[in-house]
Order: sequence, then C-alpha cells, then structure tokens
Amino acid sequence: MAKLGLRAKSLLALILACLLALIPTVFLGWHAMEQVREHFGRAYADNFALLSRQRILAPVSRELALSQRLAYSEVTRLWLQDEDDPARRAMFFREAEGYRRDFRSHSYFLIVAKSGNYYFNDDDKPYSDQPRYTLSAQDPNDNWFYSSIKSDAAYNINVNPDAKLHVTRVWFNIIVREAGKPVAITGAGLDLSDFLREFVGSGEPGVTPMIIDAQGAIQAHPDPARIAYNSGAIAAGDNAKIYSMIGGAADKTALQQAMDTARREPAHAHTLWLRLQGKRQLVSVAYVPELNWYVLGAVDLHAARVVDMTWVWPAMVALLLLVGGLLLAFGLAVNRLVLRPIRNLQQSARAIADGRYDVTLPAGGADEVGDLSRAFGVMAAKVRSHTAELESKVRERTVELEAANRAMAAVNKKLGDSIDYASLIQQAILPDRQMAQSMGLRHFVMWKPRDVVGGDFYVFRADGENFLLGVMDCAGHGVPGALMTMLVRAAVDVALAEVGPADPAAVLVRTDRAIRAMLRDAQFPDSVATSTDAGLVYIDRTHGRLLFAGAKISLYESNGDVCREHKGVRRALGEKRQGDYTNLELPLTQGSTFYLTTDGFLDQAGGELGYGFGGTRFAEMLRQNARLPLSQQCDAFEQALAEYRGNLPQRDDITILSFRFE
Repeated sequence: MAKLGLRAKSLLALILACLLALIPTVFLGWHAMEQVREHFGRAYADNFALLSRQRILAPVSRELALSQRLAYSEVTRLWLQDEDDPARRAMFFREAEGYRRDFRSHSYFLIVAKSGNYYFNDDDKPYSDQPRYTLSAQDPNDNWFYSSIKSDAAYNINVNPDAKLHVTRVWFNIIVREAGKPVAITGAGLDLSDFLREFVGSGEPGVTPMIIDAQGAIQAHPDPARIAYNSGAIAAGDNAKIYSMIGGAADKTALQQAMDTARREPAHAHTLWLRLQGKRQLVSVAYVPELNWYVLGAVDLHAARVVDMTWVWPAMVALLLLVGGLLLAFGLAVNRLVLRPIRNLQQSARAIADGRYDVTLPAGGADEVGDLSRAFGVMAAKVRSHTAELESKVRERTVELEAANRAMAAVNKKLGDSIDYASLIQQAILPDRQMAQSMGLRHFVMWKPRDVVGGDFYVFRADGENFLLGVMDCAGHGVPGALMTMLVRAAVDVALAEVGPADPAAVLVRTDRAIRAMLRDAQFPDSVATSTDAGLVYIDRTHGRLLFAGAKISLYESNGDVCREHKGVRRALGEKRQGDYTNLELPLTQGSTFYLTTDGFLDQAGGELGYGFGGTRFAEMLRQNARLPLSQQCDAFEQALAEYRGNLPQRDDITILSFRFE
C-alpha cells in the first residue's frame, strides 16, 4: 500500500475538517427543511381538505335538496296513494321531468314499496312512465332497498352500482313516508366518474383525497376498487373501510379521535400523522355535517410538491465548487511554504544516507524549517564522526563473531551427531525384528517421535506360542524422553526376568517398583516429570484369550461394527501414589482387531478450531477401518492424522500398536 505524502496528508486533513463542518451543517439544514416541509404540508393538507369539503358540499347539497323536494311533493304523494291511477301518474311524471332537467345527472328514480316497481328516466334512455323492472326481496342486488325502508333515517347517500341499469352512481335515497310508514324511495344520482374527477381528483402527485362515512366506509377514492359500494344501506365489510389501509391499532385510535374532533368542530380541519398503505403520510380530516361524511386529504410529503426544491441542487453545486477552490488554494500554499523546503532537505538527507557526507545543505530561513535544516547539519557532522568510529569497531567485532560462529558450528555438529546416535540406539532397542518373525502380518506399529528421539517405545517378548506386547509413554519428549525410555526399558527387563511375561499386571507392578527405586537413587527434583503410561497385553493362543493391564493406557477392540474401549488404571507408573494394576481377560474373538495407543494421537491438535483429535473420533476411525488388512490400516491412520492436523505441528510422540489373531 502506497504511503501518503505530506501534501496528500495536508489535503486529507483539510477535507476532513470541511466534512466535520459540513456534516452537522447539512444535517441541521436538512432538519430545518423537514420542519418547513412539515409546516407547509400541514397547511396544504388542511386547505386541501377544507376546499374539497366545499367542492363536495355544494353540488351534493343541491342534489340532496332537489331530491327531498321531489320526495315531499304533493303530486308524488297523491300518485303513491294509487299507483295505477293514469291521471295521477301523468301528473307525477310531468313534474318529475321538470326536476330531471334541474338534476345534475338529468336523471331521477322512484321505487314503490308496495309493488316493488322501479321507475327511472335519464338522457341515455327513452322516456317511459312504466317500471323499468320490479325489485325482489330474494334478489341480493335489491337488498339495499329493503334495508333502507327499514331504517328510521329520512334519507341516505349511497355509492352503489345498479346491476340492472348498468350504471354506478352516488345515489340520494329519500324515503317517502305516509303516517310514519315508508311507501317509496325517490331521488337522483351523480355519476361516480364525474364525482371523483370533479370533487376528489386533485391531480397532484403524492396527494390522496378520500371520503369516508362515520363507520369508516370509503365513499370515494381515486382507486374505485376501494369504494364501499352500497354502504349507505348495508354495513360495509372490513376490507372496504379505511381502517384496512392503516397499519397499527395506535393509528386507528388516532384517526377515530381526529374524526370525533372534526365532528365537534366542523369549521376546521384536523391534521395527524398516519401510516397509510405502508407509508407515513400527513392526513387532514374535515367533517361535512349535512352528509355525515368526512373528507380526508392524505399527503406524502416526500412525493408531493409542497415546497419547491429546485434550488437545492444549484446550491449544492456551488458549495462543492467553493470547497474545491479552497482545497486548491490550500494545496498551493502548503506546497510553496512547507513542502518545497522540506523536499530540498529530503534530497540532502538521502545523499547523506547514501554515504555522501560532503553535500551542501539548503540555507535555512527564520522559520521552523530553517531550524530543522541547521539541526540536520549538526546531525550530519556527528554522523560522519560516529560512522568512522563504528566502522573500526565493526571490523573488530566481525573477526570475533566469525571465530564464535566456527566454534558454535562445531558444537552443533557434535550435538547433532550425538542425537542421531541416540536415535540409532533407541531404534535398536525396539523389537521390530522379533515381532516380524513371530507375528508377521498379524500386527503393525505406527511409531512417530515428535523429535529425532522421543519418549514412546514398545515392547515384545515371545513365550512359546504366546506373546507379551505393549506400549510405553515416558514423560517428556526429545532427549529427556529418550533418556527416560532407556531407564523404563531397563525396569521392564528386570520385571520380565523376575515375574515372566504371562502376567501383565505383575509386570506393571514390578516395573513400577523398579522405576521408583531408580528414581529414588537418582534423587530427581519434584519439578521433573518422571511418570510413565503403559499398556501390556499377553496373548494366550493356547486358550484363545488375552490378558490386558494398563496404566493410563486403554486397549481398543473393534470388529468393524462397534468399537469398545477397555480402560486401564488411572495411575501411571512412577507417580507419587501407586496404582492398583489388575489383569482384564478378553477372548480372542474371530474378526476382532486390538489397538494400543499412547496419548500423542488423541491429543494432536487440528480441525477448524484446533481441538485435540479426541477419543470419540479415534474410536470411530478404528471402527471404520477395522476390517482392512493391518498394513492398510496403518496407512489409513496416518492419512487421517495428516488431514486432521493440517498445517499444525506434531504436539507429542505418537505410537499405535495393533494386532489381530484368528
């Protein structure tokens, strides 16, 4: 990675200073803009709701008043007393035609409760004084009529598609009563598309006008699919109410409170924040008492053009140009006043570093750079003096070091030769030849000392057709461990000479006593570890059995299906507290393979986390390979160990002794 020069660091420092100043400024400016946007957004939403209320109220009130006059007309009441009277019928339709010209939609309707006859005239259909169709209480499309005449209200305003006339309008349903009994419903309708376009179609992006009733049913919305059709007569479903668009009970409660406030104060609009359709929007609520409707204006401040933001980008460009100009001027000043003198001083320093002490240093000024140049001249003179002195001393020390290196090399060679010789001696005491002659392919040994020599070794003693074999793990590794193996091997030989090979537990007991006697005579300090792990097996082929005795070493047995561990005593040989060693008798089962291992394999670190190989993983490895020929098992174990260890070093000496008898 390239290093930054002083010029780059200076410019970087200036940029960071500008950023530290600009970031809070931009944040505060943005916060102020959001406050301004919210202020104007509230005013815009309130004005929009109030204006929309007036735009709705005027035409709707006019249509409602005309519909009420038609319903309360004496001509209408006389005809309803005798629907089949031709004279009264003709008089009603002449008067109704006069009303039709005044209605905004140029249409009217009348439904007689007794007969269910539906009369309707508009500009799109030929005039008729006969029923267009007859309503039925069993027709779901006519439920609005039968629900309306059961109501105590004088009228209702209903958004309803008439499936039989194939028109969708805002209907003004005036209930005509005689002696308190409903006899008909009459009125007019406004075309829904004209209604939306003229009264709730703001045309402004980010602004959603809506009309809802007291129950929250949507009467008008830019999306016709959200309108609660027929809600004036029949209760609207939850999906047709504005509450289905609001996310959260708190927002629903806030909207209901705003509606209650608007109802008490119909002259004012009331604004609140709501999350509508997943967006946080400013909603203004205005109440229309004459219609019992609420006009809502939802404004998305980030989408609506409430505040003109066209000036922001030119201001940002100007600010960037100003910062760029400041950076350029600062860079030129730093280069002239600081960097150029330092660069001259740097060239002189490089010349001195190359050994040319006769260079002329630049003349220093009266500033800090001049002081640095003069101090550098003094330093250069001292360097010349010290260099000459050091060169003389280096020549003297070089002669001494060469002599010391030659002596050290000779010592290292002797030490290496000694260790190699010790390795040959240690390998010479291993019974490889005897085991090959007596057991052949019925065994294998994996012996991997951590260093050239190690603390692990294995023993073998033939007893006619029977054998004693085992592994020993002496404390330590390297040269100390190798020396311990010689001591322990001598103790094992003493034990075998006294008790014979047929009793592994007795061999361990006698070996333990011999080790203790040797160590007591040698007077080792307590801080030196002198314990030895051991595992011995006597194979009695005559009786088809084996005897196992272990000191902190287990005997593993596997037939390829399961792997069993026969644990030894928890006390090692030579420990402060003596172990109680006993023989475990096992049958030489057909197809079973037996394994003795020191703890070097089990403790080897590896894997993703660097944990030890572990007994569970070791037992599973034995089970998977137990049916292979023993020579192949040895290769498989070495491969498994190498894959698990990876690049980690070998931690301890490793020994595995395996055998199989049919």
